[in-house]
Amino acid sequence: MSELLKITLPDGSVREVAPGTTPADIAAAIGPGLAKAAIAARVDGELRDIMRPLEADAQLALVTAKDEADALDLARHDFAHLLAEAVQALFPGTQITFGPSTDDGFYYDFAPKDRPFTDDDLPAIEAKMRELIAANKPLRREEWSREQLISRWKQQGETFKAEWAAELPEGEALTVYWSGDDWLDMCRGPHLASTGKLDPQAFKLTRVSGAYWRGDQKNAMLSRIYGTGWLNKKQLDAHLTRLEEAAKRDHRKLGNEMDLFHLQAEAHGSVFWHPKGYKVWRELEAYMRRAIDDAGYREVKTPQVMDARQWEQSGHWGKYRENMFVIPDEVPNTEEEGPLVSNDADWMALKPMNCPAHVLIFRQGIKSYRDLPLRLYENGCCHRNEPHGALHGLMRVRQFTQDDAHIFCREDQIVSEVQAFCELADRIYKDFGFTYSIKLALRPEKRFGSEEMWDKAEAELRDAVVRAGLATEQYGWEELPGEGAFYAPKLEWHLTDAIGRTWQVGTIQSDRVLPERLDASYIGEDGEKHRPVMLHRAIFGSYERFIGILIEHFAGKLPTWLAPVQAVVATIVSDADDYALDAVARLKAAGIRVESDLRNEKINYKVREHSLQKVPYLLVVGKREAEEGTVAIRTLGEQQQKFVSLDEAIALLKAEATAPDLR
Repeated sequence: MSELLKITLPDGSVREVAPGTTPADIAAAIGPGLAKAAIAARVDGELRDIMRPLEADAQLALVTAKDEADALDLARHDFAHLLAEAVQALFPGTQITFGPSTDDGFYYDFAPKDRPFTDDDLPAIEAKMRELIAANKPLRREEWSREQLISRWKQQGETFKAEWAAELPEGEALTVYWSGDDWLDMCRGPHLASTGKLDPQAFKLTRVSGAYWRGDQKNAMLSRIYGTGWLNKKQLDAHLTRLEEAAKRDHRKLGNEMDLFHLQAEAHGSVFWHPKGYKVWRELEAYMRRAIDDAGYREVKTPQVMDARQWEQSGHWGKYRENMFVIPDEVPNTEEEGPLVSNDADWMALKPMNCPAHVLIFRQGIKSYRDLPLRLYENGCCHRNEPHGALHGLMRVRQFTQDDAHIFCREDQIVSEVQAFCELADRIYKDFGFTYSIKLALRPEKRFGSEEMWDKAEAELRDAVVRAGLATEQYGWEELPGEGAFYAPKLEWHLTDAIGRTWQVGTIQSDRVLPERLDASYIGEDGEKHRPVMLHRAIFGSYERFIGILIEHFAGKLPTWLAPVQAVVATIVSDADDYALDAVARLKAAGIRVESDLRNEKINYKVREHSLQKVPYLLVVGKREAEEGTVAIRTLGEQQQKFVSLDEAIALLKAEATAPDLR
């Protein structure tokens, strides 16, 4: 008789079961309610199928729909497989490739036999997927050899799958999942027990696009079908509502309507800022300069192009070379004018980040322990060679400007400096009306530095957040294993916008690696050389992306102090033109960004037009207002107007137009 397995449950109780018992069996033994609710299991922390037999003593936690992160990932993985099965049923001869789950759904890449898929194909595919769900087909796991897989795919004419299978480790057991007895895909899993565990009303196919096989434009073009998948229809409906709201707030659409910026093919990934958009930029820049001046930073400016040897020494060349714009360092052939020549070993690169340049400033002249902390700040323009397909409005660009700073400090100053930064970031985000959560990204698998160094750096960041009073549930405190940079752990600030989306913006990293690699040092109290610790930090992240987030957060209705045009004085009749111009002059003298609208148009037309431009205040004047020295104030988004004296209007607008840190 086989020896019984000891299975330890989360409450500490131990059940002895025969080898081959499944988590589903244990759920059923506990009770019918749990048997119905359990959809998967964590075995020694690993997420597994509910029907996969247990092989050894283990810690077991049963997963239900209440474990939403796990449940959603399982459901989306299953929806992707169903999509592939449905497509092959409807379009025989279509080859399948891969289909992962995503943050809000899933996709699958196909090689169609006859023609690329289009959005018109989606309703029929959705219907077929629902048919497969209704069939409640069991999803069954099997282990195959690499040779079996290759043979299967070749027999089925699946050249893409065969190519991938041939690259899998030789001799390693690989897994496939059957849907019923007639369709399979190779997959690590896990999956739900059957297709019927999915809610047929909880998914929607959203669009079709092109995608290169394995992401390489030299390879075949495939058809990628995207979908969104959830646990139930209520979640799906809420998501579709968010998407609809997000579409209204799309910063690219609003940026065009408000005449803030544009992008075009002549400068892929770089932004053409229009006067109004650049006014928003300048207000943010001025606001940040006041904040960093008050916090004791010194602003610097560093070169755009630097020798590749600097990037090799810093370690960035090996990590980021493919994302850097590089140029040969060409020199004249002779001392006199002549053709340019270049040495293959001599390369220059547009900087993708500012940190090495700030180390070079720190190294100018001898630094004493009394000089620390030294806080160097730069509105640093950087370039990264992002793939064309990854570019997205202001959110992902090739040229961007960071509100970047590096704090060079002694070991005994790290916690207090990080704490001060936490408090500065807190104040700034609250000035913009954001709530946020803080995450601590811990050491990645591939990294520089010793374990002792990483232990110390992670503990210092953790301690600083605790001292700042931010390591609490209110601030969504969480630790993220493996998410740190290759040279340092980091704190991340994740903003929550008006429709519940999160955006990772601010960061601070505690780095002992770069000062060592670039030979930065200071003279300590003992007269010896010591390495400073380098804190990399940003609050906006990049001006481009932060402005994009602001536009979407406020749906274009920027706070008055940020609005490019804060008020418009509009006339009802031409008799009020002189009064309107006088009002504009007085408003400008009070520091308000104001324009006049004296056009011979109906006032409702003017109101509608300036509302589309998201102007916070419209001051309407006619003959009566001119005689009485008053204005009718219309506030953006409100139907009512109120009549006040021009002096009152100026006082009101001046208060609203003042940046929050100056009030």
